[in-house]
Amino acid sequence: MGRIPSGVWALGFVSLLMDVSSEMIYNLLQLFMVTVLGTGTVAVGIMEGLAESLALAVKVFSGTLSDYLGKRTVLALFGYALGALTKPFFAVTTGVGLVVIARLVDRVGKGLCGAAFGLRQPLDTV
Repeated sequence: MGRIPSGVWALGFVSLLMDVSSEMIYNLLQLFMVTVLGTGTVAVGIMEGLAESLALAVKVFSGTLSDYLGKRTVLALFGYALGALTKPFFAVTTGVGLVVIARLVDRVGKGLCGAAFGLRQPLDTV
């Protein structure tokens, strides 16, 4: 077994920190939206469903784009940047609109990252 390249360690560490920050925010975000912003629980569920479905849709298209361009690192960095840039908006929001936009943009970033370094299998082996 060879040494693990430093780039793999760096991406793994960044991915870990981004996932931890997302879990810390999103577990409290729903409570914040209902109690402080006065959003209904149905609206929170719709927002979460839209966010996750958007992440999956972006994964499909960005995975194809990643394969076509061969620029996986650029897509991953852009995805991580989107996720990192949206986090401060949750702290300063005063309305539901900014929360929804920040959540959706963050999930777009998650979709870009997941597709750029996802498992690739040739179609004939599936």
